[in-house]
Amino acid sequence: MLYSKYILSSLLILAGIMHFVKPHFFMKIMPDYIPYHLKMVYISGIAEILCGVLLLFPQTQKLGAYLSIALFIAVFPANIEMTKKFYQIHHKYFWLTVVRLPLQFVLIWWAYQFRK
Repeated sequence: MLYSKYILSSLLILAGIMHFVKPHFFMKIMPDYIPYHLKMVYISGIAEILCGVLLLFPQTQKLGAYLSIALFIAVFPANIEMTKKFYQIHHKYFWLTVVRLPLQFVLIWWAYQFRK
């Protein structure tokens, strides 16, 4: 379980960093109804990094777990949007976006394990 926490934390921090390295990738999957796409990409990147860091320390692990769960729920519409867009353009990796949707529930469950 100890290594599991570090893996999830690392994934969150890496994903958050990618929001700053490749922001246009994330902007493409933002639902149209969300304003200020670039700003929201940066905010979500900061949130991912923060969640990952909070999970690392016993004093903040519980907060990090709950914030990670909230984050995974909050970004779910972007995952749906990506699936819709890949379907519309007949993208060859459409199937990966379909697989990614239930993965969000796995990530929520994974973060939930660290709420203690």
